[in-house]
Order: sequence, then C-alpha cells, then structure tokens
Amino acid sequence: MSHKKPSNPRPFGELLGYAPGQVPVYSSNYDSLKPEDMPSREEFRHYQDGIYMGYKWQCVELARRWLYINRGYVFEDVPMAYDIFDIKSFLTRDGLRLPAYAFRNGARRKPEVGALLIWSPAGEFERTGHVAVITEVLENSVRIVEQNVEHHGWGDLEWARSLSLSENSRGEFTIECTYGDTHILGWVMQTADKTHASRHKRPAKELFKLFSSQINPLRPDWLDAKDAVNQAYIKSMGGHKTSSDERNEGIYFYVSKTAENEIERATNELHVMFLKATDHVIRNPELLQKFNFPDALIPRIEKSWRNRRNESLLGRFDFAMIESGLEVYEYNVDSAGCYPEAGQILGQWAAAHGVTQGEDPGQNILSDLTEAWRRFDSGEIVHILQDTESEETYMAEFMRVSIEASGRETRIIKGLNKGVRWDDTGAIQDAQGLAVKTVWKTWAWETAIDQMREREEVEQKLMLQGMVRAKKPELVDVLLNSDVMVYEPLWSLIPSNKAILPVLWSLYPSNPYLLESQFELSSRLKRMGYVKKPIVGRCGHNIEMVSDEHRTIQKTTGQFSKQDDIYQALFKLPKINNLYTQVCSFTVNGNYSGTCVRCDTSPIIQSVSDILPLRVLSDEAFVGLLST
Repeated sequence: MSHKKPSNPRPFGELLGYAPGQVPVYSSNYDSLKPEDMPSREEFRHYQDGIYMGYKWQCVELARRWLYINRGYVFEDVPMAYDIFDIKSFLTRDGLRLPAYAFRNGARRKPEVGALLIWSPAGEFERTGHVAVITEVLENSVRIVEQNVEHHGWGDLEWARSLSLSENSRGEFTIECTYGDTHILGWVMQTADKTHASRHKRPAKELFKLFSSQINPLRPDWLDAKDAVNQAYIKSMGGHKTSSDERNEGIYFYVSKTAENEIERATNELHVMFLKATDHVIRNPELLQKFNFPDALIPRIEKSWRNRRNESLLGRFDFAMIESGLEVYEYNVDSAGCYPEAGQILGQWAAAHGVTQGEDPGQNILSDLTEAWRRFDSGEIVHILQDTESEETYMAEFMRVSIEASGRETRIIKGLNKGVRWDDTGAIQDAQGLAVKTVWKTWAWETAIDQMREREEVEQKLMLQGMVRAKKPELVDVLLNSDVMVYEPLWSLIPSNKAILPVLWSLYPSNPYLLESQFELSSRLKRMGYVKKPIVGRCGHNIEMVSDEHRTIQKTTGQFSKQDDIYQALFKLPKINNLYTQVCSFTVNGNYSGTCVRCDTSPIIQSVSDILPLRVLSDEAFVGLLST
C-alpha cells in the first residue's frame, strides 16, 4: 500500500503530537522557515539535559530523544540515518555501553517496542535513509513515531504511521512501508540476545585491491575543445591526455562495488568525525592555539562555526586502500582539487575510448554540486576568485557550470590586481562596478591569513572591523570582509589544518580508518616509522617520510617550511605497475559524491601527480577480472 503526503504541512517547530512517554514531536518543514526565525546554525542543534540529540527536527533527533527519555540511553553520532543499522552499542547516561543488534527485514526475530526501524537511502528517503521508533507491535502491524516525513498533526493518536507486519511460514517477519519507493533495512534493538541478528560479514580481502589495465591505441583528440572546462584542461595538460608521463597514457583502474561502498561509508563517517573534532577544538582554546591562527581571527572563526557549520561545499579525503581496508591521511576541506577530472574529464576519456565496463564513480559530482548551490542562500551572483595557476582555471570553469545550473549568475576573477576595487563606501566591487557579495574561491584561506599575519596586530583588528583598508584590496580584504559570504566558510581552516589529526586521534584512538598522529614525535612513532607534515600545507609540500630504521624514504620542499609540524604513523601507498596509487573520495555539502585515484612514481602524492581513470565493477565482474 502507498499514500501521498498530506497537504498543508505544519510550520517548522510546530507540535505534531506526543509519542509514548509524553515525548513531543515537531514539524521539520524547513520550507516554512524565515532567516530571522533561526538566525544562526547553532540554534538548529537540540540538547536534552546537556546531551546532544541532533538537528531540529530531524528523524535522528527524535530517535535519540525518545530513547533517552524512555530508556535512558542514546546511540552515538552517525553520518546518515541508515548508518544506525550498523551501530554496535547504546550509551547510557552513566557512560555504560549496552549491546545493540540489527535484524534484517525478513528476520526470524519479531520487532519489539523501542526498536529503531531503519530505511536504506532510496525513494522518499534518498541519500540519508530514515529512522523511526516502533512504539506498538500488533498482530499484523507496527506503529511508529518519526520526524521529518509528514508535517501534519496526529490528533489524539500516539503514533505517526501504521505499517503492515507479516509473518511467513518460515517464521520470518517483514514490515512494509506505506511509501512504495522505499526499502526497509530492518530494525535495531538493545538486547543481549543476538539470536537471528544480522551478521556483519567482512568482505573478501581481494575486493579491496585495485586492478589496472591499459588501452592502446589512444584517440589523439578525445575532448571537445569547445567546452570551457575541457579547453582549460587541455591547455593545462599540454594536450588531450590524462598523464604528464606518456608511459602512463591509457592506464586506468578498476575497483569493486564493495570497495566503493566502503569508501562511501568511510567518507561519510569521517566527515562527521572531523566536524566533531572541529567543535572540540573550538570549545578548547588551548587546542585552538596549536593551529597558529592570528588571535584577532579567533572570534571570526568561532562565529563562522556557529552560523555556517552546515555549509561545507567541497572536501576531499586522501586514502591508502589495501586488502585490509582503508587508512585516511587527511581531509582537504578548504580549496580541494581534482573535482573536474573526476566529475567530467575522466568520464569523457572512458566514453571516447570505449571503456564501458563498470560505472564512472564521478558521474554524480556535477549534479550534486548543482543541488548544493540550490540549497545555499547565497545571492543571485557568485564571484569566482581564482589564482593564476592553469589547473585552477578549469576548476573555476567547472564550478561555474554547477553554479549557473543552479540558476545563479557567475563572474570569474583571475588574480586580484585588476579584478576588484573599493567603492566610495569601502565595499568591494568587481572591475565592472558590480558589488561582490558571494565568493567561491580556489585560493586557500591560509594565503589570505598569511597576508593578515604581515599586518600589525592593531591593524588586523581594525581591518576586521572595516575601519582600515589597503590602497588596493588584497585577498584578505575580500575574504574577511564582513559583507562578503565566502565558500568555503572560514571555519574550514580548522579541519584542513593538519593539527586536527592529533586531535582526531585523541578522540577516536580505536577507529580503524585513522592513523596515529601526535603533536610531538613519540618513541612509539619512531619505532613504527612516521611522516612529518606541516600543519598548514598543500600539494604534498614539505613532507618527510621516515622509516622504522630512521631512514628518510622521501622528502619534499615547498612554501610551508616555517610552519609547525605534526607526526603521523607511516603507512605506505600500494604500488601498482610502478605507480604509488592513492584513493581519493569527494564530499559535496558533507556527503559522499565520488571517487578517483591519484598516482605517482613517488610515494608522496603532489599537485603534479596524475589523476587516472577509474571504473567501478560489480563484485562478481571484479573477481572474474582478477582471475584472468
């Protein structure tokens, strides 16, 4: 059975009804909100007895709050609602852990009151999945309470929807959703009895290999040079090619669907972890000092975090993927690159050369970006500020496509010398006299912060207050202008700074994706081998890899030699056909969007390293390929 959502949804925050235990349930009709109703992002966060429940008034928030009020325990942060199906425990008010087990829809274990019903990301619950609480179990149905689905009142009822429950001849229980395009994964219960629970079988190790192939001959002109992105890419690369080394032309890689699923899971989980670590840094001034930001900038960073924590547009994780799984090196949240290659160029390479087996793992990046821009309240015109580096030109053009597809106009400013100016009131204008109100940039925030550091402390404070300005606007004058909305937001300085890595390790020392990281070189890291990284760095500059025998394996130079360093456990990239190969995943607005591979003959991946084509195969096809 199926139905349509009721018309005339209630406004955001209006009471819809009470769940058992007198737990209030609210409308999350965000379309009804006005900016003045919730002036800062911090006001969307809801706490119960000082314990974070979630964002108002989403499905996860209600699930946590109902459990906390009625059962005295909660589950920890999850990237998406569907990830609740994989939790292993609940946490009590006293800090004790209680076992949690998941039961697949169709399991031989009947759901119980208090069970969390979990949907996969499909149909009505696309991207995030959904969670509801089962509050009644009848002979042929279950009743659930939920938020962020139907924003209408319940009247005298204590439940939002009734879903059919059936038992077949084998004693297997199945719940059907009233929305026909959804898929229920199953239910999660706090119980010590794991009979008939879903077993999380570890995938075969071979599914985490990367398999390379090479095609020959190659088409000489496989890109449409009339396309602005392609044109800029061709100019940067010096031709229609994917590699700076002709020996690597035509090389491409395959990865299994299981591996891509794990990359997606790791990406979404790690994004949440990096945000929690950022919040931890903001709340602990002694930690924030380790990031070496100018003191005058701290209040602005804190304000950015309060008001714009959900406005992270781009991010790229860098992973090593070996048969035992994934290890993350860092998260490039500010000025992340490689999006045009993964989102456009490499897909065109595959189509032009007849490489049609499998799927393009970057095919959704452009549409995801467009959708993100539609959601942002960023004005009608976006100015794209880019450096003069050639690769930043095609990045700027790629972003232009996504912004304009969202219905906005764009202006690209390459360099700042003649691109911007002050008007008579001290506001920023472009060369044509158009006010600069919204900016997306390829410049790193740290470039602007370095300009700020060159000014006296008193001048820094006056500049932030708009009371003093340079003769011609510098990058810092544009990006820190209080009348200009910048993407990425200022708080992205924190997760992009390598000082976040020791913080992250201190918060999640047992997480399988993390490498041990410390502010000081410990005896343990010396025994293991380590990588020394500047806390502010780009493009693989100023990195030193040291073996467990205290021998320097590789060392790079660059512009960040004067920065403080952190130390991370050595974990080498796999080498495939003489190429060290790194797996990168992309986020758009905090969610997984795609994957690519970067390769180099050096174990340190840099900006000049190749981004080679990647295809995702079904597990069956991938295993078959390995056996040939």
